[in-house]
Amino acid sequence: MALFVCSDCGYGSASWYGRCPDCGEFNTMVEKPEFTKSNKNKNESVKKITITPLNKIKSQPNLRIMTGLSEFDRVTGGGMVRGEVLLLTGEPGIGKSTLVLQSLKNIKTLYISGEESGEQVKNRADRLGIGLDNFLFSNDLQVESIIETVSQMSESIDLVIIDSIQTVYSKDVESGAASVAQLKEVTKKIVSFAKQNNIIVIIIGHVTKEGVVAGPKTLEHFVDCVLNFEGEKVSNNRLLRASKNRYGGTDEIGIFEMTDRGLKEAGDPLLFISEKEKLEIGRAVVGVGQGNRPLFFEIQSLVSPTVMAYPRRVVKGLDYNKVQLLIAVTQKYLRMPLDRFDIYINVIGGVSITSTSSDLGLIASLVSSFKNIPLPKNSLFLGEVGLLGEVRKTYFEEKIIADAKRLGFKKIYSIKQIETIGELKTLLG
Repeated sequence: MALFVCSDCGYGSASWYGRCPDCGEFNTMVEKPEFTKSNKNKNESVKKITITPLNKIKSQPNLRIMTGLSEFDRVTGGGMVRGEVLLLTGEPGIGKSTLVLQSLKNIKTLYISGEESGEQVKNRADRLGIGLDNFLFSNDLQVESIIETVSQMSESIDLVIIDSIQTVYSKDVESGAASVAQLKEVTKKIVSFAKQNNIIVIIIGHVTKEGVVAGPKTLEHFVDCVLNFEGEKVSNNRLLRASKNRYGGTDEIGIFEMTDRGLKEAGDPLLFISEKEKLEIGRAVVGVGQGNRPLFFEIQSLVSPTVMAYPRRVVKGLDYNKVQLLIAVTQKYLRMPLDRFDIYINVIGGVSITSTSSDLGLIASLVSSFKNIPLPKNSLFLGEVGLLGEVRKTYFEEKIIADAKRLGFKKIYSIKQIETIGELKTLLG
């Protein structure tokens, strides 16, 4: 019996399809005439599994390797654990390679690159003033060769960088590099190798703005930690977040500033707020708790009459569906006809806010733009807003308020001052 296998994703079928039912690619189904059910079962060996009482297993301390870059260590949970596999994702050109070079300069590292030559990597390091005494380099991209070589030198290196996973391939998969089938097979072999040899592996993967590249999203469940490096390439600000972390929390955030000398750690909580002396319509500052520290972000809203049958909603830096929900709440409880207005919302600095503590500030900026009245100077908004228009207390609120007062915010609006969004009318007159 012949088997038809998709050369892109590895989907198998007894029938040929012009379009793969799994990945949707056309003309990728390739016949495998040598496949038979009997042969497949014949090659499989069956043996008893080893069962051990869990309380008899000797626990190993999670000895962490610190990079010396405090913002990076903060996000990974206080350092990387031996045998851990991390997936570092971000848009092309955002600074992923720069981040790993700077953070790993004190760790014995093997840098495997399919993106750049050794000369290009060295030129970047020289430009950034990074010492390369602890780095080894290779352009070989077959995963079996990589594993075999690193196994023989596991005593002399602590970490392996794969830059990027889309360029590495396995000889056991016939499809081209960067296909889903290749990416899954390569990653599974890397993860198995890292666990058996207690070597840390950082896999770099590219993600477009749509997040549709057949790499990182497919591989997230294989790895121990997923780090997202984000920010606008036209802006100097960069954020490092962990969307998955088996050895730490996912609520911490690392803040960096891109300079001509590479990435600079930026611990300033007001980094994402523009310093304005005059009052501005539609501008609100919100406080957000990230891990063990508060950060402050600036939200700008523009509400203008629409000339289209359906008003436009453009959102950047916030969850689109959550914004739609808050617009509906504002329209109902503040009796504002927002269905006849285009609404544009942006978080300054090219960053994204995931915390619900920004809800009240977003609504305040909408009301300010709609009424064409600026919000009070040096004001801060902090609170989650429910479907009934009520304001709720948010995570880390006391710490955010204390830091806000220390940083010079004169008026802080939270559940203590505003219990429902209807009270914003009194605030703006």
